[in-house]
Amino acid sequence: MSVVLYHHPFTRAASVVWMLEEAGCPYSLQFVDIAANEQKSASILALNPMGKLPILVDGTTVVTESAAIALYIADRYAPGLLAPALDDPDRGTYLRWSVFAPSVVEPGSMAQAAGWTFKSGTAGWGTHEAMVATMEAAIGAGPWLLGDQFSMADVIFGGTLRFMMRFGMAEPRPAFVAYSERLAARPALQRAEARNAAVVAERGLGR
Repeated sequence: MSVVLYHHPFTRAASVVWMLEEAGCPYSLQFVDIAANEQKSASILALNPMGKLPILVDGTTVVTESAAIALYIADRYAPGLLAPALDDPDRGTYLRWSVFAPSVVEPGSMAQAAGWTFKSGTAGWGTHEAMVATMEAAIGAGPWLLGDQFSMADVIFGGTLRFMMRFGMAEPRPAFVAYSERLAARPALQRAEARNAAVVAERGLGR
């Protein structure tokens, strides 16, 4: 088993478990005790100088950043299934929404929550209203971002939306609620949540 995920269930590494489950890729979890600041240890910093999780190690390949890990897993282990082929017209849409979550939704939501003052024309995420309207338009008639085809873009984009709704950072628009419910029904997500919960129980976390 060459794929190792440096993991803690209270970090973004939890979502990578979902990515791996969707791809059907055998993997192992390497627990990193963030309460003990192990993510800042020399061995972790050698893999990711940011000292953050997740970190995916696949043989001699090291990938960090959740969206990059997602795109890597899809291309490496589920091409044509979770990732449109390079010559597929849907490839552009797939990449668009995969990158939209970390580059627009996350900073845009943080700006809104923190009450940042900025000129929307100079910020990559624009206005919060435009961002939310764009997210709703991306889901469209669904069921997925690529229409009938589920892809890793749904894991990245959908995972971000589920997090936002869970913590009251996104209003429960009907399209958002329905999309989140479709995601929650996926067996791979249910397996990932069970595996993350098992780590929480085994490690006595959150007590």
